Amino acid sequence: MSQFLVKEGVKNQIRKGEKLITTHCCYCGMQCGMHIRVNEKTNKVVGVEPRYDWVLTRGKMCPKGVTAYQTVDHPDRIKRPLIKKNGQFVESSWEEALDLIERKFKEIQSSCGKDAVGVYGGVSMTNEKCYLVGKYARVGLGTRYIDYNGRYCMSSAAGGFNKTLGMDRGSTLPWTELEHSDCFFMSGTNTAECHPTSIQWFWKAKDKGAKLIVADPRETPTARVADVHLDLLPGTDSALANGIMHLLIKHDYVDYQYVEERCNNFAELKEMTAKFTPEVTSKITGVSVEKILKAAHIFGKSPRSVVMFARGVEQQRKGVDNVSLYTSMALLRGQIGKFASGVATFTGQGNGQGGREHGQKADALPGYRKIAVPEHREYIAGVWGIKPEELPMEGVSAYEMFDLMKNKTIRGMHVICSNPVVSSPNINHVTEAMKELDFLVVNDFFLSETAEFADVVLPATTWAEDEGTTTNIEGRIIRIRKVVEPLGESKPDWEILKLIAERMGKGKHFQYNEPREIFDELRIASKGGKADYYGVTYEKIDELDGMFWPVPELDHQGTPTVFKEKFATDDGRANLAAIDWEEPAEVPSREFPLWLTTGRVVFHYLSGNQTRRVDFLMEQCPEPYIEIHPELGSAYQLENNERVKISTPRGEMTAPVRFTKAIRNDTLFVPYHWGKELSINQLTNPALDPISRMPEFKVCAVKLEKLAK
Repeated sequence: MSQFLVKEGVKNQIRKGEKLITTHCCYCGMQCGMHIRVNEKTNKVVGVEPRYDWVLTRGKMCPKGVTAYQTVDHPDRIKRPLIKKNGQFVESSWEEALDLIERKFKEIQSSCGKDAVGVYGGVSMTNEKCYLVGKYARVGLGTRYIDYNGRYCMSSAAGGFNKTLGMDRGSTLPWTELEHSDCFFMSGTNTAECHPTSIQWFWKAKDKGAKLIVADPRETPTARVADVHLDLLPGTDSALANGIMHLLIKHDYVDYQYVEERCNNFAELKEMTAKFTPEVTSKITGVSVEKILKAAHIFGKSPRSVVMFARGVEQQRKGVDNVSLYTSMALLRGQIGKFASGVATFTGQGNGQGGREHGQKADALPGYRKIAVPEHREYIAGVWGIKPEELPMEGVSAYEMFDLMKNKTIRGMHVICSNPVVSSPNINHVTEAMKELDFLVVNDFFLSETAEFADVVLPATTWAEDEGTTTNIEGRIIRIRKVVEPLGESKPDWEILKLIAERMGKGKHFQYNEPREIFDELRIASKGGKADYYGVTYEKIDELDGMFWPVPELDHQGTPTVFKEKFATDDGRANLAAIDWEEPAEVPSREFPLWLTTGRVVFHYLSGNQTRRVDFLMEQCPEPYIEIHPELGSAYQLENNERVKISTPRGEMTAPVRFTKAIRNDTLFVPYHWGKELSINQLTNPALDPISRMPEFKVCAVKLEKLAK
């Protein structure tokens, strides 16, 4: 396929004096297909057209995608390196900025050891860049301390899938099959707002008679169209899943042949779920017995079903348990590995899947290899041209790195394509930790809240100014194409990492001239791993319009549905989860009597560093708000849109209330796309899942106070 469109179906979109370049959106895991309009005379991005032939989204785009092109030539773009002098940023040359980085990183590592410099990556980058971030940390800098913002996004899903299925691929089936499913059990996801272009598949299925069950404390736009809305208390997903499985067993909805042939631990699961009667489950979750029974019967009777979840389930102290239990629901029904059936998680970031596969995680190496396994270390060291003993051991998770900054274990930090000063929980602690650093480097194309703390800010390119691959919500590897040349003196992150590695004396390991060369090395590094990209090439991606990993050989056509015959565990059998329910780390008390949960709105993306700069999106949602039930508002003598103060043991903020009957009357909801005094993450709880190290963003206790007039 040519980079420039020639297909009959899109010729009518081409305007005189313009060219169309095929790529994908830079935001969520849907990676919607689009054509970027470029003025041929000025070589500037001027607009976007939907791509109707992209199989997953078929011309659908959300408000963020429609306006994404506006960030490319935005006046806030950083065009030259910035160095902080006397508290103010001053433009510099690349040579001056790199000289300073080299000197400071070498000084810190010389006096405090290699591990005194850490790396914090992100997954809104291509696979090529994500792969190189891991290699840069471990080879270029020689540090063990590397993690990434996917720790706050997909780590619990990864932990749960690894525990039950032996492998973490966010969807066990291609989403083009969803229209043939009979039932969707969704928990902790408001896909109508967070992944709106996915909704078409569920509508198609519903038109054919499919049922939708949604578990969420709020009656979101997704829950509003559900056949059953399970309005559970925040943090009670494990109890709900156990309660549903209790009924699946009681009413003989279990696929016993599948379980006997392909699963372990059924006896243990049956014993564990025995106590989760509908009455007990209702008492824990707050969901009526009638709704629990109805959901279980619909799910249990459906021939083809898909269990789906997102951050509401995963961003909890027991997120891995939640994922494991919901996955076990699908296993009991014998659904995983079959047509139009299985489990799937809604990927939050554009490359949330690929970005966690190839070495940005504290304990991981490319291809989902483990850094603690000697054979894995030996293989990757061979690919990278170093000795296995030169490869650092695992470090700590993203949030735990801030503890190490606070106590001066980590003295220098390089943040790449991430904004942890907004996206982390308990951000007052995070900002204090940032202040303790001796030296901070940030790659970004806008001056984010995190970049404001930096000593050096390096101007990175946007997604439209570089090329490579990403791996979408299904596990489909796709192409991102370069649309225009980098603005000003900005450079792609892979080139920036190469330049710094050269300054650190490791240039021979970073001899790349284009992303394709990095991808070819990634292919070899992943070969034989669980996330095997070896058989993927740019040409095959273009030919097939994306490839599903694993692709172990060059003549392999990809794996749209995984686990058809066996699971990725040592014995090839899935592990059913026999796990009890536990309370969240923090529950309401006399001082903090309400529940607080957080989430997205359709008009913004993650920390808002990009979307808060787009006028249309800001007009639609200019500031955070507090969703509150009118009954609760009346109890506090509040009026709609009145500003109030909310607080937790970690901090406080003010925002207007927004009355809605679509939320429990004991729960508050606040979107999280703003920083500083508007950040709800001043309040959220950093309690970590013991396996995934995911913070408990979605559940904590909160106090609501009326402001004095």
